[in-house]
Amino acid sequence: MKLASLKHGRDGKLIIVSRDLTKAASAEHIAPTLQAALDNWAAVSPKLEQLSKDLHSGKAPSFAFDPGQCASPLPRAYQWADASSYVNHVELVRKSRGADMPASFWTDPLMYQGGSDTFLGPREDIPMESEDWGIDFEAEVAIITDDVPMGTPAADAGQHIRLLMLVNDVSLRYLASPELAKGFGFFQAKPSTAFSPIAVTPDELGAAWEDCKVHLPVVTHFNGKQFGCPDAGVDMAFNFATLIAHAAKTRALCAGTIIGSGTVSNKDRSKGSSCIIERRILEKMADGESKTPFMKFGDSVKIEMLGADGQSVFGAIAQTVRPYKYQA
Repeated sequence: MKLASLKHGRDGKLIIVSRDLTKAASAEHIAPTLQAALDNWAAVSPKLEQLSKDLHSGKAPSFAFDPGQCASPLPRAYQWADASSYVNHVELVRKSRGADMPASFWTDPLMYQGGSDTFLGPREDIPMESEDWGIDFEAEVAIITDDVPMGTPAADAGQHIRLLMLVNDVSLRYLASPELAKGFGFFQAKPSTAFSPIAVTPDELGAAWEDCKVHLPVVTHFNGKQFGCPDAGVDMAFNFATLIAHAAKTRALCAGTIIGSGTVSNKDRSKGSSCIIERRILEKMADGESKTPFMKFGDSVKIEMLGADGQSVFGAIAQTVRPYKYQA
């Protein structure tokens, strides 16, 4: 089934969306919010499944689905942890900073804890105070878990995946290097993240969901031109079960925990890139200089995934960078 959250208060209103993304039905009588559904998934999900069936058969009252009215599926979350499971991408980015890559990065996942209190809606502007921060998009896949016990092994972790989404993990490249040099991780370099309008259960992906990976291209357009379409199932060194186990090694994970794949990247460079920094690094390696600029005010990005039938799976993240000015 496909779920979304209409903008309402801090946590949205839960709705079920049709597979063709044309209509929706309120699910508030079952669970007022997606977080409420995740908190009691075993009892709630069968009722949501029935509502989805009723929506598709015409039995449930429905309305036209408008992704512009959506918040991110979880407008705020208890936890947002982002990994770097496409290690070839990590290697390129570290090279751009003049940093060597330890061999352990191929066997031990990288993961950081991002801000989860102010997610952007899938069609909301990216507010930025300065163009000089190196504004970049990052197209990723993410999963949402139920409650995960501490110490859950990778062999058992897949059963805790409840939903999947797409991600635009905005990064500020010129703030990242000096911040990481302090040795304490990202903070200012990672502003508010946006997720796709729709979160889907793994069964919606059919054969494309295998080995806890999504085997479909993530298509990114930058200012209306296709920028990249790497396959999310290719060159993913750590699947989502492994990432869950990594996150849960020393602590339990609360229902509603979001874990990101990291920037989707293929070794086959003909598939393009899912972020500007990777394109810039490849340009410099090939031609001696980076030509593609980072995002400026008015620049737009669109991130989407199409199924084998050509239908949008999650709906599109479509955002534009706009100037931000503090107001008390």
